[in-house]
Amino acid sequence: MSDDGESDHGTRTDAYTFADVSVVMGTYNEREAIGAVLEDIERVTDGQAEVVCVDSSSDGTAEVAREHGARVIEQEPQGYGVAVHEAIATPDRPVIVTTDCDDTYPMERLPDFLAAINDGYDVVSGDRLTGGAETMPRFNRLGNHAFAWLASALIGERVHDTTTGMRAYRHEVIDAIEWTENTGLSAELLLRPLVRGYRVTEIPIDYRERVGETTLDPLAGGAAIAKSIAKVSLQERWQSRSGSEPAGLDRTVDGQSR
Repeated sequence: MSDDGESDHGTRTDAYTFADVSVVMGTYNEREAIGAVLEDIERVTDGQAEVVCVDSSSDGTAEVAREHGARVIEQEPQGYGVAVHEAIATPDRPVIVTTDCDDTYPMERLPDFLAAINDGYDVVSGDRLTGGAETMPRFNRLGNHAFAWLASALIGERVHDTTTGMRAYRHEVIDAIEWTENTGLSAELLLRPLVRGYRVTEIPIDYRERVGETTLDPLAGGAAIAKSIAKVSLQERWQSRSGSEPAGLDRTVDGQSR
Protein backbone atom coordinates (compact mmCIF):
# COMPACT_ATOMS: atom_id res chain seq x y z
CA MET A 1 0.00 0.00 0.00
CA SER A 2 1.19 3.45 -0.81
CA ASP A 3 2.89 5.47 1.90
CA ASP A 4 3.08 8.76 0.03
CA GLY A 5 0.38 11.38 0.51
CA GLU A 6 0.07 12.62 -3.07
CA SER A 7 -2.43 10.83 -5.32
CA ASP A 8 -1.32 9.23 -8.58
CA HIS A 9 -4.77 9.93 -10.02
CA GLY A 10 -4.92 13.66 -9.52
CA THR A 11 -4.57 15.86 -6.45
CA ARG A 12 -6.58 18.69 -5.00
CA THR A 13 -4.70 21.58 -3.49
CA ASP A 14 -7.45 22.78 -1.15
CA ALA A 15 -8.61 20.51 1.65
CA TYR A 16 -11.95 18.77 1.64
CA THR A 17 -14.32 19.46 4.53
CA PHE A 18 -17.32 17.46 5.71
CA ALA A 19 -19.43 19.58 3.34
CA ASP A 20 -17.70 17.54 0.61
CA VAL A 21 -18.51 14.17 2.22
CA SER A 22 -21.37 11.71 1.72
CA VAL A 23 -21.68 8.94 4.31
CA VAL A 24 -23.52 6.01 2.72
CA MET A 25 -24.85 2.67 3.92
CA GLY A 26 -27.12 -0.16 2.96
CA THR A 27 -29.79 -0.74 5.60
CA TYR A 28 -31.85 -3.84 6.29
CA ASN A 29 -34.01 -4.05 9.41
CA GLU A 30 -31.71 -1.97 11.62
CA ARG A 31 -34.32 0.24 13.31
CA GLU A 32 -32.80 -0.47 16.72
CA ALA A 33 -29.33 0.80 15.81
CA ILE A 34 -29.54 3.29 12.99
CA GLY A 35 -30.68 6.25 15.07
CA ALA A 36 -27.49 6.18 17.16
CA VAL A 37 -25.34 5.89 14.01
CA LEU A 38 -26.98 8.88 12.38
CA GLU A 39 -26.78 10.93 15.56
CA ASP A 40 -23.05 10.19 15.76
CA ILE A 41 -22.54 11.27 12.14
CA GLU A 42 -24.49 14.47 12.77
CA ARG A 43 -22.45 15.25 15.87
CA VAL A 44 -19.01 14.43 14.45
CA THR A 45 -19.53 16.26 11.13
CA ASP A 46 -21.48 19.17 12.65
CA GLY A 47 -24.35 18.28 10.36
CA GLN A 48 -22.34 18.99 7.21
CA ALA A 49 -22.03 15.47 5.79
CA GLU A 50 -24.75 14.14 3.54
CA VAL A 51 -26.14 10.76 4.60
CA VAL A 52 -27.55 8.29 2.06
CA CYS A 53 -29.30 5.07 3.10
CA VAL A 54 -30.33 2.45 0.56
CA ASP A 55 -33.02 0.58 2.44
CA SER A 56 -34.73 -2.77 2.00
CA SER A 57 -36.24 -2.94 5.48
CA SER A 58 -39.66 -3.95 6.71
CA ASP A 59 -39.22 -2.76 10.31
CA GLY A 60 -39.41 1.02 9.90
CA THR A 61 -35.66 1.64 9.49
CA ALA A 62 -36.35 4.01 6.59
CA GLU A 63 -38.66 6.15 8.69
CA VAL A 64 -36.07 6.50 11.46
CA ALA A 65 -33.43 7.43 8.90
CA ARG A 66 -35.64 10.13 7.37
CA GLU A 67 -36.42 11.52 10.81
CA HIS A 68 -32.68 12.01 11.28
CA GLY A 69 -32.33 13.85 7.97
CA ALA A 70 -30.91 11.02 5.84
CA ARG A 71 -31.70 10.65 2.17
CA VAL A 72 -33.39 7.27 1.80
CA ILE A 73 -33.56 5.23 -1.40
CA GLU A 74 -35.86 2.25 -1.06
CA GLN A 75 -35.31 -0.94 -3.07
CA GLU A 76 -36.36 -4.57 -2.94
CA PRO A 77 -34.00 -6.83 -0.93
CA GLN A 78 -31.28 -8.00 -3.35
CA GLY A 79 -28.29 -8.48 -1.09
CA TYR A 80 -25.54 -6.46 0.57
CA GLY A 81 -23.61 -5.53 -2.53
CA VAL A 82 -26.60 -4.33 -4.52
CA ALA A 83 -27.58 -1.94 -1.73
CA VAL A 84 -24.05 -0.65 -1.15
CA HIS A 85 -23.42 -0.28 -4.89
CA GLU A 86 -26.51 1.91 -5.15
CA ALA A 87 -25.38 3.85 -2.08
CA ILE A 88 -21.91 4.64 -3.42
CA ALA A 89 -23.20 5.46 -6.90
CA THR A 90 -25.85 7.93 -5.75
CA PRO A 91 -23.93 10.87 -4.17
CA ASP A 92 -22.23 13.56 -6.21
CA ARG A 93 -19.97 14.84 -3.43
CA PRO A 94 -16.23 14.26 -3.99
CA VAL A 95 -15.61 12.06 -0.92
CA ILE A 96 -17.70 8.99 -0.14
CA VAL A 97 -17.54 7.18 3.20
CA THR A 98 -19.15 3.78 3.60
CA THR A 99 -20.27 2.42 6.94
CA ASP A 100 -22.70 -0.10 8.39
CA CYS A 101 -25.89 0.82 10.21
CA ASP A 102 -25.48 -1.59 13.17
CA ASP A 103 -23.45 0.82 15.36
CA THR A 104 -20.27 -1.30 15.18
CA TYR A 105 -18.09 1.35 13.53
CA PRO A 106 -16.62 4.41 15.30
CA MET A 107 -18.06 7.49 13.63
CA GLU A 108 -15.76 9.59 15.82
CA ARG A 109 -12.94 8.47 13.48
CA LEU A 110 -14.51 10.20 10.47
CA PRO A 111 -12.11 13.16 10.81
CA ASP A 112 -9.16 10.76 10.54
CA PHE A 113 -10.56 9.22 7.34
CA LEU A 114 -11.09 12.66 5.83
CA ALA A 115 -7.59 13.75 6.88
CA ALA A 116 -6.09 10.76 5.07
CA ILE A 117 -8.02 11.64 1.91
CA ASN A 118 -6.67 15.18 2.21
CA ASP A 119 -3.18 13.70 2.59
CA GLY A 120 -3.57 12.27 -0.92
CA TYR A 121 -4.94 8.78 -0.43
CA ASP A 122 -7.59 7.53 -2.84
CA VAL A 123 -8.99 4.85 -0.52
CA VAL A 124 -8.82 4.80 3.28
CA SER A 125 -9.84 1.48 4.80
CA GLY A 126 -10.71 0.88 8.44
CA ASP A 127 -8.78 -2.10 9.82
CA ARG A 128 -10.78 -3.80 12.60
CA LEU A 129 -8.56 -6.85 13.00
CA THR A 130 -5.14 -5.47 13.95
CA GLY A 131 -6.60 -4.19 17.23
CA GLY A 132 -8.12 -7.56 18.03
CA ALA A 133 -11.83 -7.03 17.22
CA GLU A 134 -12.67 -8.82 20.47
CA THR A 135 -16.37 -7.96 20.18
CA MET A 136 -16.60 -9.79 16.87
CA PRO A 137 -17.78 -13.42 17.11
CA ARG A 138 -14.74 -15.71 17.13
CA PHE A 139 -15.84 -17.61 14.01
CA ASN A 140 -16.30 -14.34 12.09
CA ARG A 141 -12.97 -13.01 13.33
CA LEU A 142 -11.09 -16.11 12.19
CA GLY A 143 -12.89 -15.97 8.85
CA ASN A 144 -11.97 -12.34 8.32
CA HIS A 145 -8.31 -13.07 9.07
CA ALA A 146 -8.49 -15.92 6.53
CA PHE A 147 -9.98 -13.59 3.91
CA ALA A 148 -7.16 -11.10 4.48
CA TRP A 149 -4.47 -13.76 4.13
CA LEU A 150 -6.12 -15.15 0.99
CA ALA A 151 -6.27 -11.72 -0.62
CA SER A 152 -2.70 -10.92 0.40
CA ALA A 153 -1.42 -14.14 -1.17
CA LEU A 154 -3.33 -13.62 -4.39
CA ILE A 155 -2.46 -9.97 -5.03
CA GLY A 156 1.05 -10.03 -3.56
CA GLU A 157 0.32 -7.15 -1.21
CA ARG A 158 -0.31 -7.36 2.53
CA VAL A 159 -3.82 -6.36 3.50
CA HIS A 160 -5.18 -6.67 7.03
CA ASP A 161 -8.97 -6.42 6.71
CA THR A 162 -10.68 -7.05 3.38
CA THR A 163 -14.28 -7.01 4.58
CA THR A 164 -14.49 -3.90 6.74
CA GLY A 165 -17.57 -1.78 6.09
CA MET A 166 -15.93 1.55 6.97
CA ARG A 167 -13.92 3.16 4.18
CA ALA A 168 -13.45 6.53 2.50
CA TYR A 169 -13.05 6.91 -1.27
CA ARG A 170 -12.40 9.70 -3.68
CA HIS A 171 -15.44 9.81 -5.95
CA GLU A 172 -13.35 9.33 -9.09
CA VAL A 173 -12.26 5.90 -7.83
CA ILE A 174 -15.88 4.81 -7.56
CA ASP A 175 -16.60 6.14 -11.06
CA ALA A 176 -13.53 4.60 -12.71
CA ILE A 177 -14.14 0.96 -11.81
CA GLU A 178 -16.90 -1.44 -12.80
CA TRP A 179 -18.04 -3.18 -9.61
CA THR A 180 -19.35 -6.72 -10.09
CA GLU A 181 -19.76 -8.45 -6.72
CA ASN A 182 -22.68 -8.71 -4.31
CA THR A 183 -21.87 -10.41 -1.01
CA GLY A 184 -18.17 -9.88 -1.74
CA LEU A 185 -18.45 -6.21 -2.70
CA SER A 186 -16.66 -5.00 0.43
CA ALA A 187 -13.53 -6.95 -0.53
CA GLU A 188 -13.81 -5.88 -4.17
CA LEU A 189 -13.99 -2.21 -3.14
CA LEU A 190 -10.53 -2.61 -1.60
CA LEU A 191 -8.82 -5.04 -3.98
CA ARG A 192 -9.55 -3.50 -7.36
CA PRO A 193 -8.24 -0.02 -6.43
CA LEU A 194 -5.21 -1.57 -4.70
CA VAL A 195 -4.11 -3.70 -7.65
CA ARG A 196 -4.72 -0.83 -10.08
CA GLY A 197 -2.24 1.38 -8.32
CA TYR A 198 -4.50 3.77 -6.49
CA ARG A 199 -3.08 5.03 -3.22
CA VAL A 200 -4.65 2.92 -0.48
CA THR A 201 -4.03 2.94 3.25
CA GLU A 202 -5.50 1.01 6.17
CA ILE A 203 -5.98 2.68 9.55
CA PRO A 204 -6.74 0.66 12.71
CA ILE A 205 -10.20 1.26 14.16
CA ASP A 206 -12.15 -0.07 17.11
CA TYR A 207 -15.05 -2.40 16.43
CA ARG A 208 -18.03 -2.40 18.76
CA GLU A 209 -20.52 -5.14 19.47
CA ARG A 210 -23.36 -4.89 17.00
CA VAL A 211 -26.84 -3.77 18.00
CA GLY A 212 -29.45 -6.24 16.76
CA GLU A 213 -29.09 -9.60 15.03
CA THR A 214 -27.01 -10.20 11.93
CA THR A 215 -28.83 -11.37 8.80
CA LEU A 216 -25.76 -12.88 7.09
CA ASP A 217 -25.33 -16.65 7.11
CA PRO A 218 -21.67 -17.02 8.17
CA LEU A 219 -21.05 -20.19 6.15
CA ALA A 220 -22.82 -19.28 2.92
CA GLY A 221 -21.72 -15.66 3.21
CA GLY A 222 -18.13 -16.65 3.96
CA ALA A 223 -17.99 -18.95 0.95
CA ALA A 224 -19.35 -16.20 -1.29
CA ILE A 225 -16.79 -13.69 0.03
CA ALA A 226 -13.88 -16.11 -0.47
CA LYS A 227 -15.06 -16.82 -4.02
CA SER A 228 -15.27 -13.08 -4.74
CA ILE A 229 -11.78 -12.46 -3.34
CA ALA A 230 -10.32 -15.18 -5.56
CA LYS A 231 -12.22 -14.01 -8.64
CA VAL A 232 -11.44 -10.31 -8.26
CA SER A 233 -7.79 -10.83 -7.27
CA LEU A 234 -7.00 -13.19 -10.14
CA GLN A 235 -8.92 -11.07 -12.63
CA GLU A 236 -7.09 -7.90 -11.59
CA ARG A 237 -3.67 -9.57 -11.60
CA TRP A 238 -4.32 -10.94 -15.10
CA GLN A 239 -5.48 -7.55 -16.38
CA SER A 240 -2.44 -5.88 -14.82
CA ARG A 241 -0.03 -8.28 -16.47
CA SER A 242 -1.76 -8.30 -19.85
CA GLY A 243 -2.28 -4.56 -19.99
CA SER A 244 -6.01 -5.02 -20.58
CA GLU A 245 -7.21 -2.52 -17.99
CA PRO A 246 -10.30 -0.43 -18.74
CA ALA A 247 -9.79 2.47 -21.11
CA GLY A 248 -9.29 5.82 -19.44
CA LEU A 249 -7.69 4.49 -16.27
CA ASP A 250 -4.51 6.40 -15.45
CA ARG A 251 -2.52 3.65 -13.76
CA THR A 252 0.66 4.78 -12.05
CA VAL A 253 2.41 2.61 -9.49
CA ASP A 254 5.10 4.12 -7.32
CA GLY A 255 6.64 0.77 -6.36
CA GLN A 256 6.29 1.35 -2.65
CA SER A 257 4.33 -1.00 -0.44
CA ARG A 258 3.44 -1.41 3.17
